[in-house]
Parts: sequence; C-alpha cells; structure tokens
Amino acid sequence: GGRISVDSKPGEGTTFRVVLPKTTQPAEISVTGEFEVAAPGGSETILIAEDEEPVRRFTAQVLTRGGYRVIEAGSGDEALKLAPAGTRIALLLTDVVMPGMSGKELHQRLSESRPGLKVLFMSGYPDDTIAIHGLLKPGLAFLQKPFRGPALLERVRDLLDGKLAVSGAIA
Repeated sequence: GGRISVDSKPGEGTTFRVVLPKTTQPAEISVTGEFEVAAPGGSETILIAEDEEPVRRFTAQVLTRGGYRVIEAGSGDEALKLAPAGTRIALLLTDVVMPGMSGKELHQRLSESRPGLKVLFMSGYPDDTIAIHGLLKPGLAFLQKPFRGPALLERVRDLLDGKLAVSGAIA
C-alpha cells in the first residue's frame, strides 16, 4: 500500500520519497542478529569542532553518555574562544573542512599552547580524497562520517590510550 519515488538529476543529487500507509495498529518490532558490545568511555575533556549542528549534537551526546566532558564549538573561531590557553583538553575532535578555519588550522593553533594535543579528524569526504587534495597528511587519526556511536567511542578511547598512531606533523 506504499510507494517510493526517485528524482535524480546529474550534478544536483537524488531525492527518494517513501510514502507508507497510515495505520492505527502498533508496530511489531523484531530484533535479530548480534547486538553491539558497549563501547569504552572515559572522563577526559574533548573539544568538538563541527559546523553541522546535527552531527555536532549527535557526537556530543554519544561522548557525554560515554562519560566524557564535552566542549562544543560550531567553528574553529568558536573553539578557540571556548578553549583559551590553560583549558585542559585531552582530545580535539574536529571536522576537516569547515567554513572560515579548517580542522587542520584549528589543531595547529590549539597546539601552540598545548604541544602534543591529540586530534581525531572527521569528514564526510573519504580519507584518500582528503589526502590527495592536501587537506591532511596520510596516517593521521581519521573517522569517516557518517559513523555510529560505538565506533566513535572506540576510536576516541584508542586514541586517548595511545593505541592509534598519532603524528604531530600535519601536511
């Protein structure tokens, strides 16, 4: 009783419309398969710099539920204002591409007062595309968007525990 329509134009994108029939019956939910194992958390302070509000909100929520203290910034400039020198930050979690100031530049500026600041870059662009365009040096800690909460927590914990190689050099 439902339908799906697709509208696609080269260079403009694709839109899927899913129309389902209205019902008054409660939904039956069937869960099969394996459940995800709870991901490790922590208590360190993490600075998130992400210009897309829904992504920033989701990321902050996951990290907060994992026990971390979170500082949220919608831009590189805002991150610098919210984390002045002396503010203890264990990890910078930043989008690679943001308007105004890139994640790479933000990390460089924060590292001036915090040598060795750990950073986890994230982007919707594939990591090889970012490397090819010179946005990041290959080998830096990277998380591909979209990501799931457990994957984020696991990557953050591994980075904080030194299980991921952390290069101080940025291209």
